Amino acid sequence: MKKHNFSAGPCVLPQEVFLKASEAIMDFNESGLSLIEISHRSKDFVEVMEKARSLALELLGLEGKGYSALFLQGGASMQFLMTAYNLLENKAGYLNTGTWSEKAIKEAKMFGDIMEVGSSKDENFNYIPKGYAIPEGLDYLHLTSNNTIFGTQIKKFPKTNVPLVCDMSSDIFSRQLDFTQFDLIYAGAQKNMGPAGTTLVVVKDDILGKVSRKIPSMLDYQVHISKDSMFNTPPVFAVYTSMLTLEWLKDLGGIAAIEEINEKKAQLLYSEIDLNPVFQGFAKKEDRSNMNATFNLADDRLKETFDALWKEAGINGINGHRSVGGYRASMYNALSLESVGVLVDVMSEMERKG
Repeated sequence: MKKHNFSAGPCVLPQEVFLKASEAIMDFNESGLSLIEISHRSKDFVEVMEKARSLALELLGLEGKGYSALFLQGGASMQFLMTAYNLLENKAGYLNTGTWSEKAIKEAKMFGDIMEVGSSKDENFNYIPKGYAIPEGLDYLHLTSNNTIFGTQIKKFPKTNVPLVCDMSSDIFSRQLDFTQFDLIYAGAQKNMGPAGTTLVVVKDDILGKVSRKIPSMLDYQVHISKDSMFNTPPVFAVYTSMLTLEWLKDLGGIAAIEEINEKKAQLLYSEIDLNPVFQGFAKKEDRSNMNATFNLADDRLKETFDALWKEAGINGINGHRSVGGYRASMYNALSLESVGVLVDVMSEMERKG
């Protein structure tokens, strides 16, 4: 039985993507060779990389607007370092909304002064700070758009004259935004695009080359751009699967279409959390994430019963992060509305039993 996968990552992917990716592992483009044994310099794979990069810009509405798309390695954690290496000359601002923001801040402090422009640490990151001041003269402002652990999401991005950098690892391609407001976006593939192993970076070309330090080749965005994201051997399977997922999204109707579905999934689950006295939401309502719903039992003595119910229903991956406890249902793009319905039915049954 195929399970209803609410895992926070690696994520659920469309079935048709799994099928195409598995076929390519056995025989890629009827070449008699596997995708993972052909040369990454071959015409077939170069076309994959180019299509993946092109689709990313197209879906974000950034094609022909002075941006480059890269598929790199090292996860979003490498981008905590690369962002600062390439952009931080003197001082940068960071909005601290959770664990991943804190990790990004830690790396950036090696390269310059870091100012926390706002933080929600005082309430264990269950809300998004608002009304914070953004100083002039920053090299950039760094935000994390969606916080997987705590289930919060930035709904409105600040207007600012400094370059805007955003970690969108867990909500990339999930909702419509004016992506031209961002100068650099990065996102680990394993939430909404593909398997772990590659990270999408979308960067505005004219913000690069302004720091005085020498940058190692592997950490230099300009080097990767000049080599069409093929400076070294790329993670071919992760890039190919990401390309397939982006094709799937385009065929579905793009970000506008998936946002509508994601809204329905989130409304269905949050309505149950709010109306069912057995459960309590963790994140403040105005900042709730459409990707990761965090909630707890009102009475922990019901845990054994609830855990047995959702496991019996074929649900996977809803245990909460240790920082929050309770439960977390991740509803990435490929998760069906039907799967959310199964979870809601289990929660309703828990109310009847409780």
